[in-house]
Amino acid sequence: MVFFQLFLMLIVILIAAEVFTNALEHLGEKLGISEGVTGSLFAAVGTALPETMVPLLALLAGTKNASTNEEIGVGSILGAPLMLATLSISLMAISVWRQRGIQGHLRPERTGLTRDLNFFIVAFSFAAIAMYVPHTLAAVRYGISAAMVMTYFVYVLMTLNASKALVADGHATEASSDMFLCRIGLPNNTVVILLQLILGVTLLIAGAKGFINGVEAAAHIIGISALLLSLLIIPIATELPEKVNSILWIRKGKDTLAFGNITGAMVFQGTLLPAIGIMLTPWQPRSEVVLGIALTLIAAIWIRYLAGRSILRVWHLFLNGAAYLTYLVLVLS
Repeated sequence: MVFFQLFLMLIVILIAAEVFTNALEHLGEKLGISEGVTGSLFAAVGTALPETMVPLLALLAGTKNASTNEEIGVGSILGAPLMLATLSISLMAISVWRQRGIQGHLRPERTGLTRDLNFFIVAFSFAAIAMYVPHTLAAVRYGISAAMVMTYFVYVLMTLNASKALVADGHATEASSDMFLCRIGLPNNTVVILLQLILGVTLLIAGAKGFINGVEAAAHIIGISALLLSLLIIPIATELPEKVNSILWIRKGKDTLAFGNITGAMVFQGTLLPAIGIMLTPWQPRSEVVLGIALTLIAAIWIRYLAGRSILRVWHLFLNGAAYLTYLVLVLS
């Protein structure tokens, strides 16, 4: 029964992702914004809602066991960027392997991709440093948290400011098909677009929540710790929206939207959520946590290096998937 629930919730997430991306393309087109803004801000934040809710609910309204709540919170906060930087990016490449070939080029808009990765690498490095700041230096820890929140707001402003020039340079968001709600007779206007976006997000959250419940039940059968559950299992469910949206976009040749959806979510989850974790949890350097942070940063720096040289190929992203497999082997052995 548990595995049937997992399958059913996966179908819900797949449908929701298609509904969401379809509406988002029309919103970006109507607003006249670049693909970078649509992917890195709108799509990234919208599809990050499920995994954002998990640590917040765990820390603020979780179980009666405070230690378990903290483990789930920390694992969810750090597991999400790990999944995005490694497995999610690799799955994009796998989805176009046959279509483009192993030496095929990936062509996201370079300035937006490098901006996303620069902000993420800096912010996530501060999250790592905060783990080694003693709790007696509370002012320092809170200062790091505040700086990480401000980092995200600066990132949003820079991304929005870059939009106009990118649109003029041919990177405007363009819808690839009619909006789903318009196919049943509704007009293509802002109200209907927002209605479909709300429908898509609602389905995403419901599907992810149902998937999480099923995964947690399966994990209890397998028998693993709360920290490993949240580092490995929960992100598989909560990151599905980003994976599916990006796979749909990259298979349509919308590389900028596909990458922006993932790297924008990395910035969101590498700034705001760790800031909360630093303030509300012990935020200590346990071995599985430090290893996860290290591999996340290595994977992000690898993509940043390739983007800087404009040599992104399909096989390059397979190495990100290898980093995730490496993590699995090391923490489960």
